[in-house]
Parts: sequence; C-alpha cells; structure tokens
Amino acid sequence: MMPVVPWLVGKSGSARLARVGRGLQAVKWRPLALFLSALIPFGLLLDVMGPGVIAAIVVLTGLIGAYLLWSYVAVERIPKYMSLFGPRALAVSLVAYGVLIVALGWLEPSPMAFVHLGAVVLIFIYYWFIAFIAFFHDQIGHSTFEAGPPYPDVTVLIPAYNEEGYVGRTIQALLDAEYPTERLEIIAIDDGSTDDTYAEASTYAAVFEQVRVVSKENGGKYSALNYGLLFASSEIIVTVDADSIVAANALKRIVAPFRDDADIGAVASNVTIWNRDSLVTRCQQLEYTIGVNIYRRALDYFGIVMVVPGCLGAYRRDALDEVFAYDPDTLTEDFDVTMKVLRAGYRVTVSDARVYTEAPSTWADLHRQRLRWYRGNYMTILKHWPVVTDGSYGYLNRVALPFRLVEMFFVPAASFVVLAYIVWLALTGHLVTVLAVFVFFTSIVLLIAALGIQIEGEDWRLLVYSPLLVVGYKQFHDALNLRCMVDVLTDRDLDWTSAKRVEQTRSQDAERTSVSTQVLESE
Repeated sequence: MMPVVPWLVGKSGSARLARVGRGLQAVKWRPLALFLSALIPFGLLLDVMGPGVIAAIVVLTGLIGAYLLWSYVAVERIPKYMSLFGPRALAVSLVAYGVLIVALGWLEPSPMAFVHLGAVVLIFIYYWFIAFIAFFHDQIGHSTFEAGPPYPDVTVLIPAYNEEGYVGRTIQALLDAEYPTERLEIIAIDDGSTDDTYAEASTYAAVFEQVRVVSKENGGKYSALNYGLLFASSEIIVTVDADSIVAANALKRIVAPFRDDADIGAVASNVTIWNRDSLVTRCQQLEYTIGVNIYRRALDYFGIVMVVPGCLGAYRRDALDEVFAYDPDTLTEDFDVTMKVLRAGYRVTVSDARVYTEAPSTWADLHRQRLRWYRGNYMTILKHWPVVTDGSYGYLNRVALPFRLVEMFFVPAASFVVLAYIVWLALTGHLVTVLAVFVFFTSIVLLIAALGIQIEGEDWRLLVYSPLLVVGYKQFHDALNLRCMVDVLTDRDLDWTSAKRVEQTRSQDAERTSVSTQVLESE
C-alpha cells in the first residue's frame, strides 16, 4: 500500500496537484534537456582526473559559489555589509587557495597546472552560473514587460557617416514599425559625410513630417549622438545604427520596460546578423548567440546589462542628461554610456526587441571592427576602474565586472597557454588526452550554443560552426584582445577602425566593372 501524502489529500490537495500539473506543462522541456545534458561531459572529465585535482576543483568551485551566494545576500538582504568579502577579498582568497592546494599536494606547483585548473573551473562556473541564469530566465519568460499602450514619446537618433545605400532603408524600417506615428520622431544626423548620405536621408524628411535630417562637421559617433540630442524632444531616446534594420515590433518592445519600472535607465536589444553568406558572418552569429545574448540574459536577471548595443538601444532621457550623455574618451560609446547609466544607480535590462545588422563579411573587415571594439572595451574598463574597488555598486562591483575582467585579462592569455599545452601533449604522444580535452571543450560549447539557439529561436545549422569557437575563431579573437590590451596600456594606435560596408563594396565593384567595360569598348 502506497503511503498517503497529507498535502495532496482533499480539495486543497487536488488544487495543489493541479498547480503542479500546470507547472509541469509550463516547463520548456527541450532547453531543460539540453542544459542537463552537460552533466555527461563534465562527468567524463571528472572520471579521468585524479582525486587531488577533483578536490581542488570542488574547493575552488565552492569558494566562488560561496562568494556569489554572499553577493546575493549582501545586495538583496543586508546591503550595509556589501563591502565585506568583495572582489578584492575574493582575489586574496584565491591566492591563499593556490598556496593551500600546492601544500596539500593536490596540484603540481606549475603555471600550466594552474591555468588548466582555472580554465576548467571557468567553464564550469560559466555553464552552471551564467548559462543557468539565462536558461532560468527563459523558463520564466524573457521579459515581464508587456509591449502595449500607453506608448511614450520616442525620438530615434540615427548617427550616419558615409552611409549612402543604408540610411534610407534604416529610416524606412522605422517608419514601417508598429508604433503610433504621432509618438515617433526620427532624427538622422549626417556626421560630415563625403557621399550622398544627407541627400538620401533628406528624401524621407521631405515626405514624412516625423523625419528630420541635421548635418554637422565630422566629429565621430559620440559627437553625432550628442548633436542629435539637441534636437530631440521625447522622454525616451532610441539609438539606431545607420546600417541596421529594426523589426516591426522592436520599438514597442524596447520602450515597454521604461513604462513599468522607473528604475530602468536603459534597455538593450537582441542583435541578429542578416548577411550570413560566409563562414565569417556565420561564426559571428553563433558568437552573438552564445557570447552576447546568453551573457546579457544572465546579467539582465540582476539589472546590470553592461552594454546596450549601438545598433539598437533605448535610454531614458533623464538618465542620459544626468550622466552628460556621450564622452569622447573611448572608442566604444555604447559600452561607456551604459556603464555611466549603471553607475548613476539605474537598472539596465534587455528586451526582445530584435534588430538586424550587417556584420563584417571578411576576416580583414572583422579584424578592423574588433580592433575598435576591443580597444574601446579596455579603455572603458580602465575609465570605470573605481567600480572594481567600490562595493556600493552592488552586483556591478561583485558580479558583472569581475567576470568581465577575467574574460578580458585572463582568458585570452590562458587560451594560448592551454593551446600550447595541448600541442605539447600531442607532440609527446598523449593523443588520447588531447582528444579527450578537445571533445570536452567542444561538447560544452556545443551545448551552450544549442541552449542559446533554442532560447533565441536561431538557426540550428549554426551548430556546425561550434568547434571553431574552440579552435580557430577563438584564437583569432584572443590574439586581437591581447594586442588591443597592449595598445591601450601603451597608449598607441587608438584610432577609429571600421569594416567596409557590403552594399557599398558591391557598388564600388559595379562602378569599377562599368569603368573597365567602357575602357575596353573604347579600345
């Protein structure tokens, strides 16, 4: 005879069973299965490790887990103790931990052993913390904000420099958006273009009264945005890059959080690459899916999304005014202004507003784009370094920035150390170990990619490119990161670099073909 469970007996028990049933129906089983399947590669990895290394991993994971748990308690429950056991205390604890595991004989006292241990633990923490929160966020719903009326007044700023062939369709997409016309103002800022950007945008201003075009001498993107703010009249400011196309419901979705939460100062969008016709662009989309969107979903849970993308982002006008808008001292004005809004005490969240943008289609163009991004990232981190040492910034100080610092300063170098170690193992005949390490890291990236694709509704064919995020594409970015870190620390070559536009390149190729044809005909 089965035992009776008291809380399931009677009418109240039936109600509880019904709630359990509804809860089970609400569970998204495919992402749950994908997430839990990571137990297999982690289990296999532990099976081939010695007991000392396993003990070291368990202790280190427990230490970081205790830090994260205390961070939650301190920020949410007892903020007066937020300064206790902060990032600096964690750093000291990690040094003491290193001394301890060497003294106990759990790990060889070599830099390679520590880097290898750190890499495994970082993967473990990233998956079971960052990816878990993103997964949990998906289970409870991406957004608690309903995209509906009443709609606030919105001014869309489009900074444009030599965006002929692009700015027109960007404006058209905004005009086609599902947003009340009387609530929408579109301002295109021609930043001293040398092509027909101004003329192309002006054709829309001549027909649609909500479109306005202003022009200024070339001064950079931050300057164009600040100039556009002088003409903006709305309470919500949306920025859109001139090579990006917003989805029809994007404006409704990106402004909804401002209406429902007065503490929100900025809202990020969901970026999708539209030109996926090369290996480079497909790798970038997969990178966006697991490296950007998953990461943002996790930080969104704490209200500390660190970058509102320039291709589509929204800000409360009062927040921008409070932080004096955009500064000239970094190459990534979107990262910088987001940090300023966070430091001012506002929450920054992410929405389901989708924007389609053009990605660099060649390795050379990707190199130029990421030079600016990574240099700007290091410049912004150094500019906002006081956040690292000030516990009053809550999750920004205790969670977001420590992860970002490890990602920027430790991971690129560690990646090459691990790669060198793997090459050494292969050359000394340890091919089985090399294969096991490659399979482990690839399977974890594959699972994270699958989870991201499931959450974002992306193309499952992108999974084919997952191994490149372990070997190849990853080292390309790690090398760039290291170069940019040196450039910023030595204050050299900090110029604006950007990729060529696909449409403009095609246009130039067509012009060259036309000229060549004319020359041949004349001959």
